[in-house]
Amino acid sequence: MVRPLSVAFVHPDLGIGGAERLVVDAAVSLQKRGHRVVIYTMHHDLSHCFAETRDGTLDVRVGGNWLVPRSIGGRLHILCTTLRSLMLARQIVNDSEQYDALFVDQLSAPIPLLKYTHAHIFFYCHFPDYLLARRDTLGQKLYRAPFDLLEEFTTGEADEIVVNSRFTQETFRRAFPHLSKIPKVLTPALNFEAYDRPVDSDDPLLRALRTEKQIVLSINRFERKKDVGLALRAFALCLQENGPDRAATSNCCLVAAGGWDPRVVENTQYLKELDAQAKQLGLRTRTIAPQRASKEALALLPEEAASASAIVDDGATDQLASVDVLFLPSFTENQRAFLLSAARCVVYTPTNEHLGIVPLEAMYMRVPVVAANSGGPRETIQHGQTGYLCEPTEDNFAGAISRLLAMDDDKWRAMGDAGHDRVKLAFSLDTFGAKLEHLILGMLQRPTGASVVLGVLATLFIFFAVTTTLLLTWWR
Repeated sequence: MVRPLSVAFVHPDLGIGGAERLVVDAAVSLQKRGHRVVIYTMHHDLSHCFAETRDGTLDVRVGGNWLVPRSIGGRLHILCTTLRSLMLARQIVNDSEQYDALFVDQLSAPIPLLKYTHAHIFFYCHFPDYLLARRDTLGQKLYRAPFDLLEEFTTGEADEIVVNSRFTQETFRRAFPHLSKIPKVLTPALNFEAYDRPVDSDDPLLRALRTEKQIVLSINRFERKKDVGLALRAFALCLQENGPDRAATSNCCLVAAGGWDPRVVENTQYLKELDAQAKQLGLRTRTIAPQRASKEALALLPEEAASASAIVDDGATDQLASVDVLFLPSFTENQRAFLLSAARCVVYTPTNEHLGIVPLEAMYMRVPVVAANSGGPRETIQHGQTGYLCEPTEDNFAGAISRLLAMDDDKWRAMGDAGHDRVKLAFSLDTFGAKLEHLILGMLQRPTGASVVLGVLATLFIFFAVTTTLLLTWWR
């Protein structure tokens, strides 16, 4: 019999992305196993989060965001995020509650400070952050260098390090050559209950999505690294007069849905870029505004973006009859469930994605997946059985999409069933929760203590942060 543990999760921004889905599912899985769970975060928007974090299922506490902004003049994001994380860590250290373990997610900077809670630190690394940052100029390289060192040394302060795939494990070993610890692999899982819920067909937000066309679905944050443009180019190729399987692909629509936050400049810029790119490709587009979007947020959407209510009231039976590409930023969970139940295929375009929750979601919902033949999808998708792994070119993606659109229904259903069975067997939340509990219990058997490098790291970082801020402010 395992004694109940007290576990706190520390996550930067509790939105609706894959990393957030993992944190929520991990917290729910431990809670179901009888452990007490709290989530600390720097941002939690009740209109832009998973249901479990707003309906009382999980105890969510927000902190670290009252003094330092998200950025300074649209710049210095990593500096501000790191400082905010240290403020959140200070709040946790000063909290009167005691925890057996802290599940720290994505950002390692606060780990040395969090060790003063006397809790064991479990760090879940989705992907080394420094590999995701741009270094196109000497200034960017100099700016990032201290943060890269900070990331490596603070990651090494964790009592247990876990990654989400074998691909990330190998990348971690190359990225952090000075760390002797080899991270364990704990692949994310799905909370099947969340996907087994029936779609609320009376939801008025669904009427804007109803169509007699075959739906090609892309689900990704509106970030350039997700390469949603590849889906646009491949889809346009499918629709060309001389494209493959013209008869099957002529009556279809691409729905590009994903996380979109008006506070994130890249989100707003990239959505507009995609809309312009689609029109240049000769595709007819429509953008549906997020539910309850503010006037300021609406102004950041592509021109002629429509609210759901405006679409609902136009009286058309097929709302997408004159649309080739529908952009759906910040979709609801019910919209996601509807789209996954209606899609003919899901297109997953990132290259070298560390894992990718979307392919798992699609396969569980019996939808074949077309994904780049790299990174985590190679560990989840079985080529030719649950979908197709392709080189990231529009020709290869268009060919795979066309095959699925033209595929015999019996063969298509068999591919969908194979994906469902694979996810149910290998990626269940119960299995994930048991492995996570086992790893935490094993970690608790080992000693932990306050970091001996905290003072040096904190002093160097604060000096660098203040100096950089002053220099860049002066330079501007």
